[in-house]
Amino acid sequence: MKPPTATFPALPATSALDIDAEAVAADLEDRDATAALEWMFETFGDNHYIACSFQKTSSVTLHLALQINSDARFFYLDTDVLFPETYAVRDQLADHFGIEFDRFHNITLEEQAEQFGDKLWKTDPDACCGLRKVEPMRRALDSVDVWVSGIRREDNQHRAGAPKFARDKRFGLWKLNPLADWSEDKVWAYINENHIPYNPLHDQGYPSIGCTHCTKPVQPGEDPRGGRWSGTSKSECGIN
Repeated sequence: MKPPTATFPALPATSALDIDAEAVAADLEDRDATAALEWMFETFGDNHYIACSFQKTSSVTLHLALQINSDARFFYLDTDVLFPETYAVRDQLADHFGIEFDRFHNITLEEQAEQFGDKLWKTDPDACCGLRKVEPMRRALDSVDVWVSGIRREDNQHRAGAPKFARDKRFGLWKLNPLADWSEDKVWAYINENHIPYNPLHDQGYPSIGCTHCTKPVQPGEDPRGGRWSGTSKSECGIN
């Protein structure tokens, strides 16, 4: 069953090439995630890509998008060092929804070690993220006009001001954040109510899940992203 959508006046007519991002973001602010995704599909058609990290928000975004458009397009970045649980939930979600995830990947770990030294994630985590996430992300987004992220303002201070829609200057296209205003409780309520598969690491002290070498569990009450690049000042991989 399609989730209920609040009734609002229609968004201003526009095209993918002529968008007032601030106006759209303001219009979307009081609308739910379904309305934001509906607008995205109506505006950009097939020229979209929905990013999946196989964390809890990916489970929600998948379900929401497929209620609107059964041909929605999904991709993920394979760093070669995702958790076994992450690869497993990828396959579980693919089976559950009957979809395929487009995989984007860069050089192998062996090639990386030969070119930049062993354990680059320790010696230069920014460079490692650049190679294993940012570069394949550029290739993923090279042929579309908009991508959909699962970031939420509650995630950390860096994301606290994230609009629901904006120009992504880093990658040169539009970006939709339909879950920007969702709380942690709302995410879990949606997953439980709709019986959607999710990454079991969330039940083991991992509120935020990245690569095996750079992600640790956190204690209750700690920063949800405190387990990412623990012990460093780094808090983002460079794609958000």
